[in-house]
Formats: sequence, structure tokens, C-alpha cells
Amino acid sequence: MTLLIIAFCACAVIAAANVGMEYARDLMMLQQNSYRSERYRSWLRQSGDTTSVTRLLGMAVFLVTMVTWATTDWAMAMVLIFCVCNTMMLAKAKYKKPLVWTPRVKRLMTVMCLISLIVAAAAAAIFGHRDLLTTLFAITIALQGLYCASHLVTLSALFILGPVEKHINQGFIDDAKRILRSMPGLTIIGVTGSYGKTSTKHYLQRILSEKYDTLMTPGSFNTPLGVVRTVREHLKPYNEVFIVEMGAKNLGDIKEICDIVNPTIGIVTAVGPQHLESFKTIDNVCRTKFELIDALPADGLGVINDDFAPAAARKVTNVPVVRYAVRDINGAQVTARDITYDAFGTTFTIAGPDWVMRLRTRLVGECNISNLMAAVIVARHLGVPDEKIRIAVEHIEQVEHRLNLKRTPGGITIIDDAFNSNPTGSAMALDVLASMTGGKRIVITPGMIELGDRQEELNRDFGKKIASSVDVAIVVGHYNRDAILSGITEGGLNESAVHAVESFSEAQELLTAIARQGDTVLYENDLPDTFK
Repeated sequence: MTLLIIAFCACAVIAAANVGMEYARDLMMLQQNSYRSERYRSWLRQSGDTTSVTRLLGMAVFLVTMVTWATTDWAMAMVLIFCVCNTMMLAKAKYKKPLVWTPRVKRLMTVMCLISLIVAAAAAAIFGHRDLLTTLFAITIALQGLYCASHLVTLSALFILGPVEKHINQGFIDDAKRILRSMPGLTIIGVTGSYGKTSTKHYLQRILSEKYDTLMTPGSFNTPLGVVRTVREHLKPYNEVFIVEMGAKNLGDIKEICDIVNPTIGIVTAVGPQHLESFKTIDNVCRTKFELIDALPADGLGVINDDFAPAAARKVTNVPVVRYAVRDINGAQVTARDITYDAFGTTFTIAGPDWVMRLRTRLVGECNISNLMAAVIVARHLGVPDEKIRIAVEHIEQVEHRLNLKRTPGGITIIDDAFNSNPTGSAMALDVLASMTGGKRIVITPGMIELGDRQEELNRDFGKKIASSVDVAIVVGHYNRDAILSGITEGGLNESAVHAVESFSEAQELLTAIARQGDTVLYENDLPDTFK
């Protein structure tokens, strides 16, 4: 009997560990979805996580143990085997964006554990009144059920903590506003767009640093709370310029950030079909991005990329505007011309109404030229001398994973455009790859994400573009595979040059086998853990 009790205790402990690790994984996905229940539920629908093989097997074990209550020994053995296997699998899993144990995550995990304790105690009280073995069995089966319902537990904890988090966040926001009010001489620049905002932020920071003490929001701190955290933890009294990247997935997101920081200069880098899953229409995308321009004061400055038709068509009357373009130059005050690429970067000319600048940069791609144009316009507006702008542009470092060039010791050129691919950016990246004629041109991609109803159409068009730009195509994963392969076939690329693989590790193995000195490899988009 003693050995049986020990075995049952061990099984309960392992079942608890399995639930805890699954909770951590669910919180990781909730964190990647900005702690928003609607985005988390959308991920559940798209990923199929609720009906994965592991989840269904766990449900089957739970149901079998429920209907075979009398034969507890082998039922517990089934639970034990499942929990041990699943725990080992979760322990070995590697994630591109692992869970960050923030105070909010810790609060959520605490509530989830309390919910689990209540469920386990209720099961023990209702079903485990006969003896200790029955009690342990009831607790273990309850834990198995909690594993099956982990998504519901996660959403329940999010709902329960909603008022608490709102109160905490408002305190942080009020403190950030107080800090900003104490710095009336601070110039605040907002940067938003469907894509290009992070690169533009970096380029602007590098150029303005030639004259000003400049702070920018780090990493992807482009949400209201990310901006608030930057203000509270990084902004110093001696900073002269604060560059704020502003991200959005829903109407009102940009306005929320503007209400906190009150920018005087705003840059809209692009209006395109990114995050259509949440925005639904391009019109909603445009309205959201222009929340930044609408928030600017009459003595401020709006800088708008007219290469995107919705942005070019959007009239602005509340603030002076400078419009720039690389392709659709009609109506733009600042344009780029005489663009030439080589293996070491780009040379190009920026022309304004009464000024011209010839610039050299290590960056490549039309999108990077466009982003540099926005940064140069703002720098000139703030009085940075042209010669200092030239020096800064020449020494700007490529932003990681955003169309930056690398060379391997083996003589292979890598074009790393792995972050957040989009229709415009991916086409530009393929144009850069197509210009590399020293060897084979190879693209590795899982396709583009968050494009709503146009997901299949735009990835099929992406496949057509691949067919006309590369010598070898490696398509990763299942999420966009059919659409991309359909486009590649329609584009006429030889079937022998197309490879479909399951994972990036498999793609790397294939690349090692086929790549030679002089070849160029484009990594176009690398899906986060939110997608498969």
C-alpha cells in the first residue's frame, strides 16, 4: 500500500509539472499576442493548438480515466506516461520568442495556479472522500483535465486580472506623462507605418545624434506600455529628442500612444496590407496610421510616404506636410533618383524643392532608400547640417533582419530580411536578390503572415515574383506553402529548382548541400512562434 501511495503521489506531482509547463507555454503565446484575448483566441483558431495531436491525446487519456474510475492503477499509469512524454517534449522545445517572466506574467501564473488549486481541491472533496489513494487519483485526473483546458484557464486569469492590470497600467501612464511634462523642451517624433518604421527610427536616431542627444524606443517597444516603459526607465533630463516608434493592429492604437507623448513631428512610412486580419480593410489601416498626423499641432511637421496610394490620397490640413517618394513622384516634394546598387551598398540622390544631396550608404533596397529619405527630411527640418547628414548616412549600420547584407567566410552573400515580411518589402528584397548575378540566387521563406482574406492571393503573387527573381526557391513550413508553390509554378520556375521543407533547420541542411562560393541567399521572413 505504501508503494502504491508513493507511486500515486509521484504521478500527481508529474501531472502538476505538466500543467505548469503547459501554462507557461500558453502565457508565452498570450504575451506574443499583447495580452489581448481577441488576438489570443485568433491564434487558437489559426494554429489549431486546441485540436493538435498532443492535445487530443491528452483529452483521450482524460476521458478514458473518467469512464474507468474503478480501475485506478492502470488509469494512473496512462496519465503518468502521457505527462512524462509531454513534459519532456515541452522541456526540449525551443522558441524564437521565449516567455519573458514580467511582473504581469507572474501575476497571471499565480492566478492560474490558484484556479488549479481550487479545481483540484474540489475534485478531491467530491470524488476522493473514500481513502488517500482515491483522493490522489481525483487530484491527478483533475490536473489532466486542467491540461486539456489550459487555454480556458489562461483566458479566465486574463479576465480576472483585467481591472487590476488596468489600474496598474494607468499608474504607469500617469507617471510617464508627468515625466514628459517636466521636459517642455523635448522634441518628440512619432514614427509609424505598415512597415519600415523600425528601420526609419534607427536611421533617424543615427543622423540626429550628430547634433542632438537623442533617445529612441528600444527594440519593438512600439505599444502604449512599451513607450511608457521607455519614458519611465530610459528618458533622461538631458535628452533633446525622443523618437517614438508606434505600432498598431487596431483602430485607435496610434491615437492612444499620441495621447501619452504628444508628438510634434510625425512620419508615416507606409500604408499597406499588413495586419489585415485585425484591420480588415486598407482604409482602416490608413485611418490608424494617420492618427499620428491628426494628433500633430499646427506648428508641427508631417512626413508622408507618397509611394503608397492610400497615403498619397489622404489630405492633411491640420499641420504642414512634406511628402516624399521613390517611385510615384508626382505630387511629392522630395524624391530619390539615380539609385545604383553594388555589392557594398547604394549611391543615390535626394532632391527637395530647393536642395539636392548625393548620398552613399551601406544599405541596399528601395525600401531602405525610402526610409533614409524620411530621416533626412526630419534631420534637415531640425537643422542638422548637410555634411553631417552625409557622414551619418554613410556610416549607418544595417538593422538586423531588415534587408541587411552579410558575407560568410565561404564567400556566400546573405541578404537577411527575416523580420516581418510584407508584400512591398518582399518584392523589393527579391529585386535586390535578382540584381546579384555572381552565382546562384537562392531564397528561403515561409511566406507572409497577418494578411487577412488576402493571405493566399498575396502569397501566390509572392511566388510569381520569386519565379522571376531566383535560381533556387526553398519554401518552409505549411502555413503558406500551397499558395507560394502555386505562384512559383505559374511564374515558370523549373520544378527541379523548387524545394518544400518542414523547418528552417531542414532548409539550412539543404542550403549547405547546394550553396557555393559566389551565391547569394535571401532569408525572407521568419515566422514567430505564433504561427506554424
